[in-house]
Amino acid sequence: MGILNITPDSFYDGGRYASYEQAMLQAEKLVKQGADIIDVGGESTRPGSEVVPASVQIERTLPVIREIKKKCPGTIVSIDATSAQVARAALDAGASIINDVSGFQFDPDMSKIAGEYKCGCVVNHIKGTPKNMQNDPTYDDLWGEIKSYLKKSVELLTDAGVARESIVVDPGIGFGKKLEHNLKILRELKTLENMGFPILIGPSRKAFIGALLDLPTEKRLEGTIAAAVVGLINGAKILRVHDVEEIKRAIAVAWAIYND
Repeated sequence: MGILNITPDSFYDGGRYASYEQAMLQAEKLVKQGADIIDVGGESTRPGSEVVPASVQIERTLPVIREIKKKCPGTIVSIDATSAQVARAALDAGASIINDVSGFQFDPDMSKIAGEYKCGCVVNHIKGTPKNMQNDPTYDDLWGEIKSYLKKSVELLTDAGVARESIVVDPGIGFGKKLEHNLKILRELKTLENMGFPILIGPSRKAFIGALLDLPTEKRLEGTIAAAVVGLINGAKILRVHDVEEIKRAIAVAWAIYND
């Protein structure tokens, strides 16, 4: 899953693809590099970020979604959003997956939209909101809380008519997690397999890599590759990344070795 943030303030690529022309160049680049899914977002969910009006998100994302489907018809598009209004507009424009960092729990209409459109759903765990999630997050039982949250999200979706086979779970690396939490998630990712859903992880260039290596976002590629390979070996089926070409090469070699 290649990340395409059409925002001025995302933590790594904010402002790089804010215009339609820049966004389309990057989308085509990600497809050429081998992205199976393009995850389009019009609102930053970095720590401390503010909510962006649905109308602004729609204005940012819809022209790009339509053009991706026109120029790269075989590419799956997901909409990275927590707003039902944004999700509906994106699905009408050609997206087929909702990637909701709130696990469909911020907007009560989001699960209804998913059920209406019978779309794919990525259910993410978050503790708090993007604005406050990194204000000293604590857990008595990390996996217990993650699974409980994800189970609630799954119930919302299935009650709305979404098929279980349309659901992917994401433990939410960096979404209300300290360094030790993120490392534990990657180390023990197989813990999620008993939920019975494919697992997505999004470690790409995140703060925990910067904390380990003492490096800014633009120098976290190698750390991202390491996290992606560990995630793959420990059960991840979808990797949400900025650097599609480099990650695909790394996991091709790792998978060949690991899978004999």
